[in-house]
Amino acid sequence: MTRFVDISMSLQNDVPADPPGYEFSIEYRSHQDTLPMLQSRYDGLEPEDLPNSEAFALETVHLSTHNGTHVDAPWHYSSMMEDGTRPRTIDEMPLDWFHRPGVKLDFRHFEDGYVATAADVEHELDRIGYHLEPLDIVLVNTSAGTNFGTPEYAQSGCGFGREATLWLCDRGVRVVGTDAWSWDAPYDYVVERYARDHDASIIWEGHKAGRHTEYCQIEKLRHLEELPAQGFTVACFPVKIHAASAGWTRAVAMFDDDTENGAPR
Repeated sequence: MTRFVDISMSLQNDVPADPPGYEFSIEYRSHQDTLPMLQSRYDGLEPEDLPNSEAFALETVHLSTHNGTHVDAPWHYSSMMEDGTRPRTIDEMPLDWFHRPGVKLDFRHFEDGYVATAADVEHELDRIGYHLEPLDIVLVNTSAGTNFGTPEYAQSGCGFGREATLWLCDRGVRVVGTDAWSWDAPYDYVVERYARDHDASIIWEGHKAGRHTEYCQIEKLRHLEELPAQGFTVACFPVKIHAASAGWTRAVAMFDDDTENGAPR
């Protein structure tokens, strides 16, 4: 039997998922709130004419394309690739990137702010006995997952820098994901390093690797601890928003329910 695991966050008011300045909000209108809207369309319509004297429920969501579980497009990272070409926006990305075999890297043991290296990725792949194939979707389970919904979430977990990101891209990976707020290390730690070294190359270095090789990253995933290390498929099609830097996704992982110890039996 196939098991489906929803690895997306819910959009929910008053649940911290972003640092200050990035908040979203949802306005709820009840079946009663919308009665005047319906009555304005039908002259003489009375509430008692309708089942339960109700119109319809309606929600208005105020958010950016980078709220919620979303897929970043190469356009998000820069307006120009290193070779001078224009990176693609989310509506231009090939759909076959977003329904592929997945592999999970368990990096929960790394401290907050740590920048994972290519050697870290190689070591974890060796540990789980997995060889990357082109277009595999690589998901990273960090310590941030347990802090979701708390003010500490956005500054939790490890991140990926340029080296490790390009190492994955060089092996044909084009979609990666994390349960942290960002693919890069939490910005408080990057701020500290920049104040010490004044090296601007560390700012968003994982994102900026996308100027060399186009790739997409999924941020703010959930429930990655429920996944096996391998033997699952990910579906994470982004919402088609014209000329946008990102699109929301209802990311789902699918695997045989008899998967055990990271590999199908």
